[in-house]
Amino acid sequence: QVQLVESGGGSVQAGGSLRLSCAASRYTVSSSCMGWFRQAPGQEREGVAIVDRYGSTTYADSVKGRFTISQDKAKNTLFLQMNSLKPEDTAIYYCAADPWRGARCSPRTTDYGYWGQGTQVTVSS
Repeated sequence: QVQLVESGGGSVQAGGSLRLSCAASRYTVSSSCMGWFRQAPGQEREGVAIVDRYGSTTYADSVKGRFTISQDKAKNTLFLQMNSLKPEDTAIYYCAADPWRGARCSPRTTDYGYWGQGTQVTVSS
């Protein structure tokens, strides 16, 4: 079955950087909409960054200019480079795939059919 496996989370101080990876099995990350979502304790899961099959990206306002979503087709891996991290970025980060859309990607979590297990990101002040 399809597997999405995140890695790269950890604990950093405010202002630091992390790079998250999402390795896919039995799924081609460049074939459809892919996204990074996050969920902080007591909060709903929210979209962080999305990329369509053509490489067009969208970002949540809260991370624009700090986070970058990208793909490595050869490695079939999705990345999220996170710079200038803030304590409010603390959350579990998930990668997800929407197998039904290649463009006009949806920001809604319910439209993404495949999910990874998540990786914890903790930013201390």
